[in-house]
Amino acid sequence: MGMAFSPKAFHPLILLLFSLVLVSHLSNAQTNLPIVPGLSWTFYNTTCPRVEAIIKNRLTQIFQNDSAQAAGLLRLHFHDCFVQGCDGSVLLDGSASGPSEKNAPPNLSLRARSFTIINELRDLIQTNCGRVVSCSDIVAIAARDSVAWSGGPNYSIPLGRRDGLTFATRNETLRNLPPPTSSAGQLLAALAANQNLSATDLVALSGGHTIGFSSCFSFRNRLFPTQDFTMNLTLAGSLRLVCPTNTTTNFTFLDPRTPRLFDNQYYVNLVNREGLFTSDRTCSPMSGLVTLLIASPLISPCFSRSSSSRW
Repeated sequence: MGMAFSPKAFHPLILLLFSLVLVSHLSNAQTNLPIVPGLSWTFYNTTCPRVEAIIKNRLTQIFQNDSAQAAGLLRLHFHDCFVQGCDGSVLLDGSASGPSEKNAPPNLSLRARSFTIINELRDLIQTNCGRVVSCSDIVAIAARDSVAWSGGPNYSIPLGRRDGLTFATRNETLRNLPPPTSSAGQLLAALAANQNLSATDLVALSGGHTIGFSSCFSFRNRLFPTQDFTMNLTLAGSLRLVCPTNTTTNFTFLDPRTPRLFDNQYYVNLVNREGLFTSDRTCSPMSGLVTLLIASPLISPCFSRSSSSRW
């Protein structure tokens, strides 16, 4: 990791990421958006002009071999940004004095390969440009390219994030990354208190579940000891085949219909009661937003709200 900074100033970037993910046809307007001081659309034009090409070329090779890595990199970016800002601190290893943010319970399920990929990209960039590109920027670019590879928008992002030198504590990580067993209401309360986020933001963030996997552990509370009556019966039956007991460690797709495509099918699944997590039982403040995204997936209210109020 390279440059250091006070990470809190850059936390709003996660909101832009997931908002842009939901609005495909805004690429021409993105460079006109106001950005956080310190970031720039041309940050590496002089010091490492090929940084995005280097990352894209390597990720293309990786995704051609295993497209599932795209979801892992997207989730890594979210977990990095949501705790103490987009500072790359989730990449830091712990020491004898205490466990790292990486080793906190919410991050133990992050793909080990995702960390390896970021290290590979860092080494490639340093070979070409020296130690001028922050790991936090590498993580952000990799997440964007993961979305694009999966069929989502290839949006522009401002660069210039600084890497944090310290990681969050276990308790801070737990406070900012609620467990998958949280209800929608609990998530809304936690996000409002800790991040000053709204139902609109939560719906946008949840859209990242359009790709990737989940372990049985993350939704077993909806199957055992009794089945959640709000879950679609057909889905529940298929999940019981994957997770026959409450100790099963198997995995299943977050979106079984288009598991590797970044689209709005996740929201369709919610309306059909086919979401995996407890929070997928949408509460009333979220239901209308979900319906809107199904009807008009390319024009999201999440974009204008998040980008205008949280940059």
